[in-house]
Amino acid sequence: MTASTTIIGGGIGGFTVARELRAKGVDAPITIIDPEGIPYDRPPLSKDVLAGSKDHDALCFVPEDWYAENNVTIVKDKVVRIDGKGKTLVLENSDPLPYENLVLATGGFARIGKTPGFEEHTTVLRTFDDACTLRSAMGEGKRLGIVGAGLIGAEVAAQAQELGTEVVLIDPAPVSLIPAVGEELAKRLHDLHAAHNVKFVRGMTTEITDDGDHKTIHVDNDDSYEVDHVLLCIGLIPETALAESLGLDIDNGVIVDTQQRTSLPGVWAVGDCARLRNEDGTLERRHEHWDSAVQDAKVAAASIAGLDAPKGSAPWFWSDRYGVHVEGVGDMSAPGETFIRPDADGNPAVAFRVADGTTLVGAASYNDSNAVRAARRIIDREIPVTPSNLIDPSIQLKKLAR
Repeated sequence: MTASTTIIGGGIGGFTVARELRAKGVDAPITIIDPEGIPYDRPPLSKDVLAGSKDHDALCFVPEDWYAENNVTIVKDKVVRIDGKGKTLVLENSDPLPYENLVLATGGFARIGKTPGFEEHTTVLRTFDDACTLRSAMGEGKRLGIVGAGLIGAEVAAQAQELGTEVVLIDPAPVSLIPAVGEELAKRLHDLHAAHNVKFVRGMTTEITDDGDHKTIHVDNDDSYEVDHVLLCIGLIPETALAESLGLDIDNGVIVDTQQRTSLPGVWAVGDCARLRNEDGTLERRHEHWDSAVQDAKVAAASIAGLDAPKGSAPWFWSDRYGVHVEGVGDMSAPGETFIRPDADGNPAVAFRVADGTTLVGAASYNDSNAVRAARRIIDREIPVTPSNLIDPSIQLKKLAR
């Protein structure tokens, strides 16, 4: 009989491992352990949940009955330590749990840092409860400060503004997301803040104070901003504490090989907590996106099942702000040159990153999912490109992907 599989973490990575194992005919018991219980989707937390269009049930990947029907046990608890010698998980509120195959899908936690007031006077957005707390701080007459203008910060700013909240968005970078989408698209996206009456402040937050009536965000340009609530969006730290208790190799993430195997046989890692070591020993940067976690999970499930790994695809992400849909694929910060395809009004609509004159390595779009879909196909199939064709709006990109 195939060994049972225990998965620590109920995000998209952990859930996908379980679903893929069942899809591949593996019938051994599966257990998913997560403090929040039933696995649910996280990207809607900064969008649909804040907008009030989705509740908790709508975030669940599958109906609750699916788990019993597929012999997947959900343990609502927190793993505090892994006893590798005894192959046992030490839980916070339950008896120790033995394991055979083990998958770490522990994700990460919000970066807080040591700036005075960050720990005491801010909230973060990682869970459904976090989203509910944040939602209560939005609305007419309320003031929200957001520290960090990356993907999550911008998404929350857009939703808060839509609900009538007065928003101030603070970041030391004059324009965010340049490494993700290129300078031209990043600037166009950045300009949406001012167009929707979201105040952007360039500066480093030096302190947050609370006098009981309101919070004050102090910035290094000597300005300060009074708000009712502060959301911190300054990045993610991979959750590696359990991996450390198991003695696994760690370097800004749990080190895995091309089959998502860690340095200890019988243990895999997927998603935000995992970092790939290539066969030549070089380390890839972690891709903290939904699609990357799904791809990791499919590879891990194949490895557990003793099957060949599925062919991978260029990393892809999406985001939404102020009614604009953004997508990116590949690596827009790779060595090379950026080429811009304009929309009908002459604004930058699609950015392409081309290496060596003919190799597409990245693309990003502003309200053009089809362009990124075609670009991903070109990257995956290693189809040579001609930059002049990429930037010509009269040429359909899908034809270049054939």
